[in-house]
Amino acid sequence: MLRIVQQDHLIVKSDLKLLNQVQEWFEQFCLQYLAQSGWSESQLYRLNLALAEGFTNAVRHAHHALPPDTTIEIELSLWSDRLEMRIWDYGKPFNPDAIAEPKPGTLQVGGYGWFLLRRLADKVVYERAGNSQNCLLIVKYCSTNK
Repeated sequence: MLRIVQQDHLIVKSDLKLLNQVQEWFEQFCLQYLAQSGWSESQLYRLNLALAEGFTNAVRHAHHALPPDTTIEIELSLWSDRLEMRIWDYGKPFNPDAIAEPKPGTLQVGGYGWFLLRRLADKVVYERAGNSQNCLLIVKYCSTNK
């Protein structure tokens, strides 16, 4: 039976200067819970990069027209077989699947963050929550060979 092994939650203001704090919080979670659970250093690096991309997207895009004290909530849920990261923002909802994936060898404005997230994680979902928030869900399954 799958079960939640550990959870943690962080609320920060919508400020790119807080990215280091977010990443340090994530690294502490990794040191405490993921390192001994079969997660490779490469997987942890990819997850940290995905978290950084999700956070910066929330600040730069979702909250660009909102006051700087608007909060971003981040939740980590470690299951016996996966890590789920949820990032909640208060921006206007949009469909990231409508963003065209960059074609190799071409340049385009925007869309690279979603392309990167889909490559770093096993599952990426961005949807409107019922409380005027959006939730970016990033899921990565534990695998000893990745």
